[in-house]
Amino acid sequence: MCGIVGAIAQRPVTEILLEGLRRLEYRGYDSAGVALIDEEGAIQRVRSLGKVAALTDKLQQQPQAGHVGISHTRWATHGEPSERNAHPHMSQNRVAVVHNGIIENYEVLRASLIEQGYEFESETDTEVVVHLIESNLKSDVCLLDAVKISLKQLQGAYALGVISSDEPDVLICARQGSPLLIGVGVGEHFIGSDVQALLPVTSLFMYLENGDIASLTKTDVIIEDDSGNLVEREIKQSKASSLESDLGDYRHYMLKEIYEQPHAVQKTLEGRLGIDDIKQCIVGENVLDILQQVEEVQIVACGTSYHAGLIARYWMEALTDIPCQVEVASEYRYRRQVPRKNMLFVTLSQSGETADTLAALDKVKSDGCLASLSICNVAESSLQRESDFSLLTIAGPEIGVASTKAFTTQLVALQLLIGLLMQAKGDKPEEVAKLVSDLKKLPALIEQSLEHDKAIEKMAEHFIEKHNALFLGRGDQYPVAMEGALKLKEISYIHAEAYPAGELKHGPLALVDNEMPIIAVAPNTNLLEKLKSNLEEVRARGGVLYLFADKSSGIQSQDNIEVIEMDEVPEGIAAIIYTIPLQLLSYHVAVFKGTDVDKPRNLAKSVTVE
Repeated sequence: MCGIVGAIAQRPVTEILLEGLRRLEYRGYDSAGVALIDEEGAIQRVRSLGKVAALTDKLQQQPQAGHVGISHTRWATHGEPSERNAHPHMSQNRVAVVHNGIIENYEVLRASLIEQGYEFESETDTEVVVHLIESNLKSDVCLLDAVKISLKQLQGAYALGVISSDEPDVLICARQGSPLLIGVGVGEHFIGSDVQALLPVTSLFMYLENGDIASLTKTDVIIEDDSGNLVEREIKQSKASSLESDLGDYRHYMLKEIYEQPHAVQKTLEGRLGIDDIKQCIVGENVLDILQQVEEVQIVACGTSYHAGLIARYWMEALTDIPCQVEVASEYRYRRQVPRKNMLFVTLSQSGETADTLAALDKVKSDGCLASLSICNVAESSLQRESDFSLLTIAGPEIGVASTKAFTTQLVALQLLIGLLMQAKGDKPEEVAKLVSDLKKLPALIEQSLEHDKAIEKMAEHFIEKHNALFLGRGDQYPVAMEGALKLKEISYIHAEAYPAGELKHGPLALVDNEMPIIAVAPNTNLLEKLKSNLEEVRARGGVLYLFADKSSGIQSQDNIEVIEMDEVPEGIAAIIYTIPLQLLSYHVAVFKGTDVDKPRNLAKSVTVE
């Protein structure tokens, strides 16, 4: 979602800010802006609606320079996308603020500030923050103290960057509920909502905790926690490379990331598999002692990660005999939970910063559980730091909004967790060995599935004029169908829904005609014959079928059926393999329809607000 980049340096920072914003474009946004303190100590602000390129053009027409600055890409929450609602927001030409998050009590504060004579130019909740800080500066306090006083009046979530013409050599930042980090340089410091934004200028980072407020100069960083105590946050070296997020020879990041999946899966497995078991150290020392006590698993996630959890439920209950529940985080956090004994609470998130998932974790920690375990793609993310245990996926940066390699590596991580649960219970060594054997085959099998790309591209031509689509699957392929439907609607804007194939006769058959494409996934499992019967119900009503079927399934292309034959794969990992062609299908349909594949309208990569 919204992105923050700030800098205070001995060199001009305009291009640093712009490059940081460009590297945050994948998060999704509708406007961008920058504010700099010039050589005379005055704040100069430039904002634009649309892409960072539009902001860059404006800055070329009206160049601005400074050694201190803040910048922002905005994803609209309060107020429509427009230049006046874009960040940074200013007050009395004295203070400028960028903000990620939502201020929940902004209406009350706004009314109070209007009574004090402040005029509001935007519809945003953020403008309340900047006027509040300027108001507190009138009490003859320093900028840091004015921000502290203001924060005590705010309710909600925020990551803030603040500059003032009163103190042109200071950059203030604060964090509560929204991610924010500090980049460490030599004679310069930076703030950002994402490591990727700052990799061109530093690889050293301090991760702020909730409640932290920091004062940055060119040479120093002073951090206070929510109790006002001076604290030090460990400086960590990022292993990420700025080159990892380059597009290379691919047309879109999504296609690049689809093709990176064999390598991403290999990296996620690397060093974690023994000859016929899974190494317990991948989660933490003595984790098997905890897993032995698990009597129930609760998985909580959002979006694509939720679908990964649904697939894992089939695997978990089939292989471990442990009951598993899966719930959307935004619902779980507001629902009363019945106390459960020895529950392992598992959270899934690509970024590790998903607001609803973090709130669900906070809720269950206060309610009590046996242990919490996070599966995410970002080391040092909030989710990883706040969980008892963590299992990192090693997918590398994922730039496309529609998740691909993050999803498949989450599924791999979930299989590793299930294997550890089996080892902890100690009664199924043969099945653990089979799981390990299947996982070792996975990268090569994904490579094979990618060989169908050209055939899938040809299939996608049939969807160009379509407005609706129906995805079908049975067993653990039903959540695969759900993920396929989500991908298609996300990036091609075709309305798509998924159903368990056995539910067709309970309603969805009413939608079937020769204008409604039906996409189904059909691996060779014990549910294949049931699925075939469901597909005949569609054919009998004039439906047009597009199938990804095991080549031994006996399903052949004929009138109203187009089949892409998939190689035989082990049943235990079929859900991962059959995800790949659905990703490719949605990608090619979107390309044919001319949509913005990597940055679909209205969506954001990291959903850091409720």
